[in-house]
Amino acid sequence: MTFGRSTRRFAAIGGTLALAVSLAACSSDEPEATNGEGGDEKEISIGIPSGWDEGIAVSNLWISILEEKGYEVESQTADVGVIYTGLAGGDFDLTMDVWLPYTHAAYEEKYGEQVTDLGVWYDNAKLTIAVNEDSPAKSLEDLAKMSDEYGNKLVGIEAGAGLTQITQDEVIPTYGLEGMDYSISSTPAMLAELKGATDAGENIAVTLWRPHWAYDEFPVRDLEDPEGALGEAEEIHMWGAEDFGDRYPELQGWLKNFTLDDEQLFSLENLMFNNEEYADDPEAAVDAWLEENPDFVDQVTGGAAK
Repeated sequence: MTFGRSTRRFAAIGGTLALAVSLAACSSDEPEATNGEGGDEKEISIGIPSGWDEGIAVSNLWISILEEKGYEVESQTADVGVIYTGLAGGDFDLTMDVWLPYTHAAYEEKYGEQVTDLGVWYDNAKLTIAVNEDSPAKSLEDLAKMSDEYGNKLVGIEAGAGLTQITQDEVIPTYGLEGMDYSISSTPAMLAELKGATDAGENIAVTLWRPHWAYDEFPVRDLEDPEGALGEAEEIHMWGAEDFGDRYPELQGWLKNFTLDDEQLFSLENLMFNNEEYADDPEAAVDAWLEENPDFVDQVTGGAAK
């Protein structure tokens, strides 16, 4: 749930009408291809919400898996509202990044009966306050008592971010952190301070969220939040078109097997968004990750590539 970057695989779409027209034009001339054996259709379109790094990473992972299995994959990036509208209207077949029960609740209420919930692939999506793993505080209650150990500073991100607002309105008053300097700047600036502090062996406290590649890149851990000021963890669901199970029965089974734990997801994001070798080349980042996780595809699909 962060700030995406453009990739050569994706074409950004400006609005619902433009997206619907372009996809309809691609799909109306020819019937969907199938494998000829009453199984899955072999053409599939994936909608990827722009600016959601975990969605970009996981979508690229599945594009690679599906292409390896013989599917023809079309992907488009757009705002979440455009994607969910297109999914409900039949212009998309699949999207991988639906946050429930809170963030995308309004879309679930609007489109829930017009889509297929294909399951949860990540169940620990949440806002956090993180510290370097060898620092003394274990909870936000400790941070209030030990603020001098962290230079009396809490490093934040953009002023308009939901995480910034909830930190100001809930976390700081709940735990008595008013004495700390809450630095509001930007996500890149926060990450730069986090890198500088951890490289130097200094204590630091930052606002962060899961999933994020910083958990793979830096030695950090979350502070416990006994009062629940940051809210509860969410699940990331996959949604398919209403008739997804009829058109992609085998793929639906694979998606039911699909989960990523923190280590897997953070390492995938770190390769894709924080490794200069794979800058603007998500396909290469996925290839590198699959080399590090050679059994992953077989575990999900139940066998070797077809």
